[in-house]
Amino acid sequence: MLVGYVSDERYVALCDAALVFRNGDSIVAARSLADGSVIADLEPGSYRITLSKSGFGGKHVELALPEGAPRQFRLLSDGLLGYVWPKWSVSGAEAEFRIHSTEAYKLSLWRYGWTKQLTQDLGWFDDHGPRATTQITPDGDFTQTGVQWNKTGFGSVWHQQRIEAPHRSGLYYFHVKNARGEFFSFPWIVQPARPTAKVAVLTSNVTWNAYNSFGGRSNYVNQRALLPIPTVYARSDLERYTRPGTWPFDESGAPLSFDRPEPANFVPEGESITDPIEGRLACAFAPGEWRLLGWLEREGFAYDLYSETELHFGRVPLDQYSVLILNTHNEYVTKEMYLGLKEWVYQRGGRLMSLAGCGFLCEFEFLDEFTIRCRQEERADLRQESAACLLGIAYSHGGYRTGAPYRVIAGDHWAFAGTRLATGDLFGRESLNARTPGGASGLELDKISPDSPSTVVHLAKGQNPNDSGADMIIYHTQSGGAVFSVGSLNWPLALPIDDGVSQITANVLRRFLIDVDPPESH
Repeated sequence: MLVGYVSDERYVALCDAALVFRNGDSIVAARSLADGSVIADLEPGSYRITLSKSGFGGKHVELALPEGAPRQFRLLSDGLLGYVWPKWSVSGAEAEFRIHSTEAYKLSLWRYGWTKQLTQDLGWFDDHGPRATTQITPDGDFTQTGVQWNKTGFGSVWHQQRIEAPHRSGLYYFHVKNARGEFFSFPWIVQPARPTAKVAVLTSNVTWNAYNSFGGRSNYVNQRALLPIPTVYARSDLERYTRPGTWPFDESGAPLSFDRPEPANFVPEGESITDPIEGRLACAFAPGEWRLLGWLEREGFAYDLYSETELHFGRVPLDQYSVLILNTHNEYVTKEMYLGLKEWVYQRGGRLMSLAGCGFLCEFEFLDEFTIRCRQEERADLRQESAACLLGIAYSHGGYRTGAPYRVIAGDHWAFAGTRLATGDLFGRESLNARTPGGASGLELDKISPDSPSTVVHLAKGQNPNDSGADMIIYHTQSGGAVFSVGSLNWPLALPIDDGVSQITANVLRRFLIDVDPPESH
């Protein structure tokens, strides 16, 4: 009988995994085949199944056979991973660090500002048993339910892995280094117990989760569900490649849990804020967002940091802030988040700076505080309007994965004060995005659209091919509110190294922090 399939944390089929089925005195041995399938001659009954494979952690599974469908056995590869739970905490609240390491490890907590600052040395972690610092993954599709690390065998009251969130809000990183010399790092969003500054910054933590494929699913691969058979070769097996251009669900994908490691948030141990960001996703995740937060500290702007989750659940006190900044890649938005921000800007004088690209392209819903369900891209069925109605610009695919500088359109506008830039000049010639180099207008680009407010002032235009560059705009509302949008994911990645991008951003932020209404035009 086909008992099930064996796969790793990416849902890639594992061949030659050893399995032992025990039922009383009965013992049956089997090995997984090339597609991960497990065939065994078993009588109906309850079994204790043991799985083992070189390079992976072993585990036991209690199972009554036959099941209604083949079992998806999941094994976790050896290595070093971790995350903190919850991933966003209020100052003074406790959280749990969850580490997977084949060896004893040393842990420390760092605050990521203009420089990395050691906050707390947490010491070495180990236990008496062999491989006692490793974790296991649940069987089945744990992208929907979470990996639930620190659950099996972590009941000791003397060996708790908890930490209190620091007093100061900001982006923190855990550094993990084990006895084999391996290094891993992962972020922690620390939010203020109460506002401490006039500027609030919103992380893109929902975007991190939507793109996170740990477990074999994200909103970009296996969106509907894990396929019945684990992946052997992605480009022949996955709908992303076999049905290109086709969204694999009509309305919503399957749930995605935040309770998973996020490998793309890794920052190398020796990396500094002015180093290029290597790889595919790091530029759009916390490593990219660090560049803006560090720049704020370098320029002397105090800020409080919040997760997008807090905004949805009404726990960001917008009226106590003068400015809210969207950072790098705020692609995902709920109806409640969007309409709440729009009311703040249009009715209560809020000032929004969107230093990001692909703004609010995708709608999603919270199933609970730690689980989301994404809806089809480029649809606004819930909020019933284009993101351009709030941000002044909206994403289009033109210019995707190109990088270029901006050209000044309105050189006499106050946003360019002190830059020595005039109409027609170029700025933003570099960014730290190693995936999409070429300039501050890069990777994912938002442009003025027919839905943009009529009062939009067009400040600059990215010089990407075929007039596809990002539009930098500003507009004001009758309530005293204002919106400044740059339309590019690469913009915050240029802040630490480009004087023009830095000066323009500082000019707008300082003006938005003034209590009087900003001027209506240049």
